[in-house]
Amino acid sequence: MSSFTATQNFSRRDVLKLFGATGGGLALGASGLGWSPMVMAQSAESRLNLFIAIGEDNKVYLTCHRSEMGQGIRTGIAQVLADELGADWDNVVVVQGLADKRYGSQNTDGSRSIRKGFDKMREMGAMARTMLEQAAADKWQVPITQVSTSNNRVNHAKSGKSASFGELAMAASKVKLPDVETLPLKSPKEYTHIGASHAIVDMQDMLTGKAQYGYDVQVDGMLCASITRPPVFGSEVAKLDDSAARKVAGVVDVIQLSATKGAPMFYPLGGVAVIASNSWSALEGRKALKIEWTDSSNDSHDSQAYLNMLKERVSQPGKLMRQQGKEVTDWPKESTISALYSVPYLAHAPMEAPSATANVTKNGCEVWASTQTPQSVQQNVASALGLKEEQVKVNVTLLGGGFGRKSKPDYCVEAALLSKKAGKPIKVCWSREDEIQNGYLHAISAQLYQAKIGIDNMPEAILQRSGFPSIGSTFSEGADYPAGWELDLGFVDVPLAVKSLRCEAVKAEAHTRIGWMRSVCNIQHAFGIGSFVDELAVKANKPSTVMWKELLGDVRQETFTNQEFKYGNYGEDLARHPVDIARYRGVIDAVEQAMEKAGTAGDNQGWGFAVHRSFTAFVATALFVEVSKDKQLKVLKAISAIDAGTVVNPDRVKSQTEGAVMFGLSLAMMGEIDFKEGKVVQSNFHDYPMLRMPQCPEIEIIIIESDAPPAGVGEPGVPPVAPSLTNAIFAASGMRIRDLPVSKQLKV
Repeated sequence: MSSFTATQNFSRRDVLKLFGATGGGLALGASGLGWSPMVMAQSAESRLNLFIAIGEDNKVYLTCHRSEMGQGIRTGIAQVLADELGADWDNVVVVQGLADKRYGSQNTDGSRSIRKGFDKMREMGAMARTMLEQAAADKWQVPITQVSTSNNRVNHAKSGKSASFGELAMAASKVKLPDVETLPLKSPKEYTHIGASHAIVDMQDMLTGKAQYGYDVQVDGMLCASITRPPVFGSEVAKLDDSAARKVAGVVDVIQLSATKGAPMFYPLGGVAVIASNSWSALEGRKALKIEWTDSSNDSHDSQAYLNMLKERVSQPGKLMRQQGKEVTDWPKESTISALYSVPYLAHAPMEAPSATANVTKNGCEVWASTQTPQSVQQNVASALGLKEEQVKVNVTLLGGGFGRKSKPDYCVEAALLSKKAGKPIKVCWSREDEIQNGYLHAISAQLYQAKIGIDNMPEAILQRSGFPSIGSTFSEGADYPAGWELDLGFVDVPLAVKSLRCEAVKAEAHTRIGWMRSVCNIQHAFGIGSFVDELAVKANKPSTVMWKELLGDVRQETFTNQEFKYGNYGEDLARHPVDIARYRGVIDAVEQAMEKAGTAGDNQGWGFAVHRSFTAFVATALFVEVSKDKQLKVLKAISAIDAGTVVNPDRVKSQTEGAVMFGLSLAMMGEIDFKEGKVVQSNFHDYPMLRMPQCPEIEIIIIESDAPPAGVGEPGVPPVAPSLTNAIFAASGMRIRDLPVSKQLKV
């Protein structure tokens, strides 16, 4: 397997020439999978538009239109293609694509790349395979049904004839395009690469330092910029003294950036940029700036006071979002259980902070960035510079973590604006402090859960309310209620089989930039429902796994009909990706069995459990912890079972779910961003820590075998971690933690 981090869009001739394929060859682009050589698609999200080339050098070249940030998408795409094509894994070359609307959506978030593209990639491989087979059949004068592909060759078993893909590529390029509707696709039993744990294609480059990330980009004549941004959202530069900064060796210029008016969207916050010949000089010059800031309507924002207000609001009636059965208005004190849960603001904090390099010339702009959304970079840079989108070329590097932060291209717009003003290529590198204090944050939130207990201590009615500043506030002023799609993420879509289930949302104004983060609103909603089900289980004297199965009810596929809302289902058809109680039960049972094998808890030890469906995948998680008498927490073991449908690469599913456990533990144990007087208190890993090796538990991942369509993988492992942790803490110590992070009450 070979890999290139070069970025390019190709005509058939260009792609073959660029990669050293001598002579001609077969090059395909997907146009709604009405394929056409040298023509790329103008299509919707549902169509994966990649570009295949098979040269006479016998290499299979594939352009990947999604961003690689450790999830293995460049490898997964290649596996699906290679399998259906019958390619030899060592002869597949993956190339990173530029931003181009002809690919359809290139937005690499929402755990959707394989989920959305699996079928189309298979059809792409089958299309190329069929054309190669037809070329061979014509050459040997035999029926196409008698030839087949394997290991980059087309074979005719009856005569023993065989030809390489490279030998047939030119002839195949002249074959009539087959009808997509009649393409023969492999059965799962015939898969050779799908389901195999191939190493990621970029591994060697990563190990040898050849892999290029955003921070690695170097452009001739490039200058570096370090930006001081407003400490309070909405403030601007009132007075600037840059005289000392300009005297720092290496400093070339000091440029003021205007603040964004109205909703922040993906534009810069404004501030002052120090431009220098190197990054150190830019940072030193920035330290020498003297800036006074204007007042802002957010100057008084205090996160603790705001959270208290949210708790008060969710304790009062809200806007109806779902009603299953009849509303219950009678809540007798003696048979009612209620609890308030909260999650603080959270920062993405990827190991590689945002970075972008831009070069604006008279003809347009070229950008190099570690971005999850190259098309958004293209659109926002073009808008900021007054250019047409096609005048902005976006090169996508590898990402040192993304988690949703790098789908917001404000840092790319900063680089472009500064390049235009400076007249030279400009590299903008955010520091860790910049990212934590000026990035987009996961919303602070409060949730109320209330149950009316009936026979056998089982709930007859459940009321739940959620309040948090909406991501919609980033795009529209006055968006002060959670959007329906945000509530689809673990709030209204939990299929509890109770007589009455009512879901409400409350008002919550935004005081900073709110953005999606890995698993988005599932973070707070899974913590709420996962904790509350455990409290119900304790009340009923049942294991949490049993309570979950009883609350989920009979095996069925929940459709949420006649319940006052239309479920978005992560953009998927419910018939294809159902809310399937059998699959809930499958992951619960798998974890339950693994817990039994792991043994019982000793003194001051306990197991916690939660289950959650998100991004159409089902994940159950159990954590085993110990809480000492002096309140020292130790997480000893984690077990996660994931049903993600058809699995392309088991090792990638395992690694992403392991990473999700660690990500979730970091957030639940220590994650918290505080605001005082409108400013973020935290600044780096000393006060916004990540999970370290001594804190990491033994992790066991169970992948449920399934022939269902592929589901998301990168995010679904995160949501059940927090409730599993706090439930385990309760089992070990009797301490019920309803307000995250855990570090507020225990030593971690």
